[in-house]
Amino acid sequence: MITGKVVQFRRGRHNVHEKHFLIEVSGVDSKEKATKLVGKGVLWKSPAGKVIKGKVSGSHGNNGVVRAIFEKGLPGQAVTTEVNIE
Repeated sequence: MITGKVVQFRRGRHNVHEKHFLIEVSGVDSKEKATKLVGKGVLWKSPAGKVIKGKVSGSHGNNGVVRAIFEKGLPGQAVTTEVNIE
């Protein structure tokens, strides 16, 4: 299991996508390594024990950050917390 850190919502100048998050994966530092993670599952566990599932949908940029789409939106407090990638 690989760990990652939630960096930010996927956003533009005017729009914020509540279900889309950018995840910085430990040990992944290039776009080629990030594209190998596409399709894998992502799990975020809240402090209360609730688990929200998502899926890696693609790479973001050239430095190994990936986009993940969650079935429910994560709360704002999820930014800078850990996720597990299966």
